[in-house]
Amino acid sequence: MGAPTKGGHTTKGAIWTMRNLRISLIFLAAMMLCGPCLAADLFSSEGRRQAFLRALARLDAQYDPAQRMLAGEFSSPGYHTTLTGGTVHRTRDSHKYAVALLDSGQADRLERAEAILTRVIALQDQDPNSPTYGIWPWFLEEPLDKMSPPDWNWADFCGVQLLQVAIDHMDRLSEDLRPSVRASILHAARSIRRRDVGPGYTNIALMGTYVTLVAGERLDARDLFDYGRGRLQRFYDYTRQKGSFTEYNSPTYTPVAIEEISRMLKHVRDEPSRELLDWLNNFAWSHVARRFHPSSVQWAGPHSRSYSTLLSRATLAFLQRGLGDSIRLMPETEAWESLDAHRLGIRCPDDLIVGFRSSGAEHVAVESFVTNSSGEHDIVGRTYLHPNFTLGSVNLGDFWNQRRPLVGYWKDTGGPISVRVRMLHDGHDYASASLMTVQDKGDVLGAVLFATDRGDTHISLDKIANGTIRARDLRLRLQFEGAVTGLTLSERLDLEEPVYFASGPVAGVFALHAVKFDGLTASLEAGRESNQAWVDVVLYRGSGRSFDFRKIEQAAIVFTLSMAPTGAISRFVAPSVYSSVALDAVAAGIESPRESWSLQRRSESPLSLTIPIRPLTTRQQQVGAAAKIGRENPWKAAY
Repeated sequence: MGAPTKGGHTTKGAIWTMRNLRISLIFLAAMMLCGPCLAADLFSSEGRRQAFLRALARLDAQYDPAQRMLAGEFSSPGYHTTLTGGTVHRTRDSHKYAVALLDSGQADRLERAEAILTRVIALQDQDPNSPTYGIWPWFLEEPLDKMSPPDWNWADFCGVQLLQVAIDHMDRLSEDLRPSVRASILHAARSIRRRDVGPGYTNIALMGTYVTLVAGERLDARDLFDYGRGRLQRFYDYTRQKGSFTEYNSPTYTPVAIEEISRMLKHVRDEPSRELLDWLNNFAWSHVARRFHPSSVQWAGPHSRSYSTLLSRATLAFLQRGLGDSIRLMPETEAWESLDAHRLGIRCPDDLIVGFRSSGAEHVAVESFVTNSSGEHDIVGRTYLHPNFTLGSVNLGDFWNQRRPLVGYWKDTGGPISVRVRMLHDGHDYASASLMTVQDKGDVLGAVLFATDRGDTHISLDKIANGTIRARDLRLRLQFEGAVTGLTLSERLDLEEPVYFASGPVAGVFALHAVKFDGLTASLEAGRESNQAWVDVVLYRGSGRSFDFRKIEQAAIVFTLSMAPTGAISRFVAPSVYSSVALDAVAAGIESPRESWSLQRRSESPLSLTIPIRPLTTRQQQVGAAAKIGRENPWKAAY
C-alpha cells in the first residue's frame, strides 16, 4: 500500500511511485530469468544469420513510416473481414517484423521496432469488460467493431510475438515501452484464458498454451501459469485419447503445431510440462513421417487443413530444417531465409528420419484421426503410398477451401502434380458439401452430399440461412495442379463414360455412377491453364437461383477414382445399386432413403458405400451412412 498521509490516505504521487517500483522489480526479475540476448546468440552460423537478414530486407520495402506498420495489398480467406481491396496495414505481420528487427541486433533497426510496437500495441482492446478484450483487428483500416466477426485468434498470434520481445529483447527497449509490452502480453494471455479454446482446435490450443504458460512463468503471473500448465495436460490427454491432432495431417498446421511445441521446449522451464512436450514433439513428427512421399517430394493426403495442395517452398524449408539438413530439398541458404526459423529449434527425432527416405515398397497408412465411441464412426484416413504415386482419403469430410479430403500426388518430368475433388458454388469451395469415401489401395468409392447446417465459404462463420443458397453456378470439379503439361485426358466427355487420365508414371480413371440434384440435368466439361487442368460435373449454370436444400428430395453424386502405375489401370465393373430404408436410420430421425453402392473389383474385395440421398444435417448424414471393404467396417479402424 502507499505511504500514509496525515489523514490516513495515500497521495497519488506515492501510489504512482509504488506502482512503478513494483513494475520495475517484476521486470528486473524477468530480465534475470531471461538474461540479455545478443543477436549473435540467436544464430548457429553466420550463413544462417545472413539468410535471415535477406528475409528481413524483403520486408523493409513494405514498411510505412507514416503509419509505423507494414503495408501491402489487401487479401483475405473470405471471412472475418468486410474489406474488399486497397492497401492495408496488418497487425500480426507488423508484430513479427518488429521481432525480426530486434533479432537483427542492428542498432539502427531498434528505433523502427519500438515505433512499430508502440503503434500496434495501441490497437489492442485492453478493456477487460469488452467482448473483444485482449485481441487486435487484422488491419489498421478495419477496427474490431467493423470485422465480421473479430478473430479471437489474434490474441494468440500476437501474444506469441510479444513474448519473443519480452524474453530476448526487453532490456533493449526504452523504459517507457517495457510496461506497455508486459501489459499487452498479460491482456492477450487473459483473453486466451477467458476464451478457453478446447484441445480440438490444434494450432490455437497449442499457441494459447504457450502464451499463457510462458507469460505465467516469465512475468510472475501464477494464475496464468496454472492455467497454461493445466491446458497443456488437457491437450496431451485429448491427443492420446483421440489418437491424432484434430487438425490432422495438415501441411499448414502440423508445422505450426511442431513450431509451437518446439518454442515451448525452448522457453518452458516447468519439468513436468517439458515431459509432455517431448512426447508431443515425437508424436507430431511421426505423423509427418508416416505420409511423406519421397519420390514426389509431397506430403500425402488426406489433409484436414491446407492452404495449397502442392507443398509450398516454406513447408519444404520447414521439413529440411527439421530433418537437420540430412535430406536436402533445397539449398541451405534458401531453407533458412526466414524471419523466425532461427529461434524455433525444430528437430525431428533421429529414429523417424528414415521415414523421409525412399523405401521403394508400396504400403498403406490407416489412421483413426478421431476415435469416437463404439456406436459412432471414427474419422479415418487411408493413404496408399506406391513408389510412383499416393492417393489418400478421409471417410467423412467436407469441402471447405482448407480441406483436401481426397487427394493424390505424383511426379512427372516437369515436377509434382496433384489431383483432388472440389465442390464449387459460384467459383468458391462450398463448405456445406460433404464427402464420404471408402478406399482400398488405389481405388476410392465416394459420394458428395449436401448438408443443411453448415456454412457457405466457411464451415461455421457464414452458415446458410434456412438451408438455402442462391447460385449462378454449382459444379463438382476433378482438379489437377502442378506440372500438367504432359497430362492427357479423355477426349470424349460423357456422363455415362469414365474419364481416363495419364501423366508420366501414373494413370487413373474417374467415373460417375449417379448425379442427382433437384431434378436437373448435369453435363461434363473440361478446361486447362498453364499449371491446372480440370473436368467439371456442371449441376447448374445460369441466372441466380435459390436452392432450398430442406426441400430438395435428391442431391447426391456417386463416383469412383482409381490410380495405378501407367499401363496397369483396370476397367472396373460398373457398380450395382439398390435403395433401402434402414430401421436404425429411421430410429435416428432419418427419413431419407439410403442408397447402397458396391464397386466390384478384379481379384480384390468389393467396396460398398451406403448414403442418405436427401440433404440432411451433418450428423444425420453421418449416422445414416456406412461402408465396407468386403465384410470389414473400414470406418472403425484404429491405427
